[in-house]
Amino acid sequence: MGIRKYIMSDHATADDVKRIRKQLRLTQKEFAVLVDSSQSSVERWETSDAPISGPLVLLLGLLERHPEYLQELEVPVKVYPLRLWYMHKQTVCTLIDVDEMSRRVQIKNYTDNLMFRAFGIIEQPDYEQYMEFLQSRCFPESRDKMKLILQDLGLPFYDPFMIIEKTEGRMAEDDFWIKIER
Repeated sequence: MGIRKYIMSDHATADDVKRIRKQLRLTQKEFAVLVDSSQSSVERWETSDAPISGPLVLLLGLLERHPEYLQELEVPVKVYPLRLWYMHKQTVCTLIDVDEMSRRVQIKNYTDNLMFRAFGIIEQPDYEQYMEFLQSRCFPESRDKMKLILQDLGLPFYDPFMIIEKTEGRMAEDDFWIKIER
């Protein structure tokens, strides 16, 4: 055996999996979703006499020491009719819930990097800031030959939300995009 660089268990047991899952107050199905596995795998882990190895051992240790981390990952209940997922490549940066009728906006950031947050340092954006954000993910309204671009998109007029529905808010110079959920 070589010199250890990290102190961690070599394996986990069925009791470890069950204990930590219950500490987190998760069902087997919920735990399976969390660890990107199947419910049958979780059932097998919790009933097997065989030692469990691999990345799950590290994850169990982290979750046991920092159960509050789940709150950071949790997706809030959708309370407004519109939800936008502001993404960088395949990573969620900011979740934006919008009630267009009452002009309310609610967000949850999933990154500490201000450059990757939809509203930067702003934690509670108002509706006008939301509209500015949408416009920032579109070509400018004053762009030369805008009518031709709108025609190519099949849009009758300039509307940032409709443009984002067509383009996912993708810009040539970055890897950010927006997924819309109604």
